[in-house]
Amino acid sequence: MKKRKKVNYSKWGYICIAPFFITFFIFSFIPLLDTIRNSFFQHYFSGLKEIGPNFVGFANYAELFASNLGKYTLNTFILWIIGFIPQIVIALLLASWFTDNTMKIHGERAFKVIIYLPNLIMASAFAMLFFTLFSDSGPINSLLMKMGLTDEPIKFLATTVGTRSLIGLMNFLMWFGNTTIMLMAAIMGVNPELFEAAELDGCNHVQVFFKITLPMIRPILTYTLITSLIGGLQMFDVPQILTNGSGAPDNTSTTLIMLLNTHLKSQNYGMAGALSVYLFIVSGILCFFVYRMLNNQDPDGSKAAAKKAARAAGGRK
Repeated sequence: MKKRKKVNYSKWGYICIAPFFITFFIFSFIPLLDTIRNSFFQHYFSGLKEIGPNFVGFANYAELFASNLGKYTLNTFILWIIGFIPQIVIALLLASWFTDNTMKIHGERAFKVIIYLPNLIMASAFAMLFFTLFSDSGPINSLLMKMGLTDEPIKFLATTVGTRSLIGLMNFLMWFGNTTIMLMAAIMGVNPELFEAAELDGCNHVQVFFKITLPMIRPILTYTLITSLIGGLQMFDVPQILTNGSGAPDNTSTTLIMLLNTHLKSQNYGMAGALSVYLFIVSGILCFFVYRMLNNQDPDGSKAAAKKAARAAGGRK
């Protein structure tokens, strides 16, 4: 009998994923390498005259770190934290409520749609809305003055606390709905028998949340934190529009991407490349530490205890 020829279907899998890798290579990987190359060259325009590209080594990085880079990095993290902390707390609370069958919330689907709606609004439109609402002659100040809560308009955008708070509030409102939906999906993926067993053992809602829910949805929490961190480092449109690109007051709301945009507008490609590489390295390091902290493979310590017992047994031999 002739042996039947074995059909290999794996090639079709490679063919299906090939467009992604080709697109990534052309539009992401090659520009990334070119950005790294530009960071080692002096290349800018002085009026209509083009200077460079001239190889300068690490001079762009030295100039970058000698500037107010630390201040802009701190601004970026402060603005991200102000928006992310209430976002993750509210999202976890809503997700646990909506997935709890004992709560029997009426109109649950309507609530889900409402909390997700801000995510559909463009960030630029959101920033323009808040700029109009909280301007010196805006509706918020008019309402506060009519209610007798203040005698003169509050300059929300003239103070560091006011500007940062508005940026954090906008980021919270835009993204907490999306985070809630993801966390709800994660909680609904947990085996219901775990919750039933905890209920039979007399655990209350707080104990169930911290002992079962949080450990079981840790992968989604890790994904949420990493994507939010990357988005925070790339924060641009909201503070740019709200402060009209000035980062006022006193550059306390200027983010790293706003600084990058300044270099690009001045056509200083060498400094822009150095700042892009800095952002890439910072993002990679932070995401690595977040992943290692939240993706613990031994949450209950059983594996560590087993290894310790094995070493102790080996030492007695």
